[in-house]
Amino acid sequence: MTTKTDTPDTPIVTVPGMDSDRAVKTISILQERLAALLDLQLTLKHIHWNVVGVNFISVHEFLDPQVDSVREMSDDVAERIATLGGSPLGTPGAITKFRSWDDYDLNRAPTVRHLSALDAVYGGVIESHRTAQAELADVDPVTEDMLIGQLRDLEQYQWFVRAHLQDATGDVVFRNSEK
Repeated sequence: MTTKTDTPDTPIVTVPGMDSDRAVKTISILQERLAALLDLQLTLKHIHWNVVGVNFISVHEFLDPQVDSVREMSDDVAERIATLGGSPLGTPGAITKFRSWDDYDLNRAPTVRHLSALDAVYGGVIESHRTAQAELADVDPVTEDMLIGQLRDLEQYQWFVRAHLQDATGDVVFRNSEK
C-alpha cells in the first residue's frame, strides 16, 4: 500500500520493543486510516442532515450512534499514532492530503439513495482497513488488533445499511455500485 506521509528523517522515540522503522511504517499506515475515519464520520453526519423521504426519521436517528462510534475509532487511531511517537494529523487539510477516494457527492436526497451511497463508502473504508490490517500483521500486532476490532464494528454498520436496501426476499432493491 502506498501511503502519503511526512515521515521523520531521524529515528523517533517509540514504545519499548518496537524499532523506529516499524513505528514509522505503522504511523504512516495509521495516518491514512485516521483520515479515512475522520472523513467517514463527517460523511455520516452529512447524510444525517440531508436524508429525506420514506423512513427519514429512522435513518436520521440510526446514523448518530455510528457517528459516535467512528469518532471513537478515529480518537483511538490518533492516540495510537501519538503513543508510537508520531503526530496525528486531523485537520481538514490533512484529510484531503491523505485522501485517495472521491468526496461524497449527494446532498439532500431520498433515504435509499443515501444508504446505497453509504454502502459504497463503508465498502471502501472496510477494504482499505483490511489492507492496513494485513500490512500490520508482521509489524505491530497491537495496532493490528485495534484495526480488527474496528473492522468488526464497521462491517456491522455496513450490514445495518444493507438491511435497509433489501426487500422481503433479501434482494437488494437499490444499489449505486456493485462493490
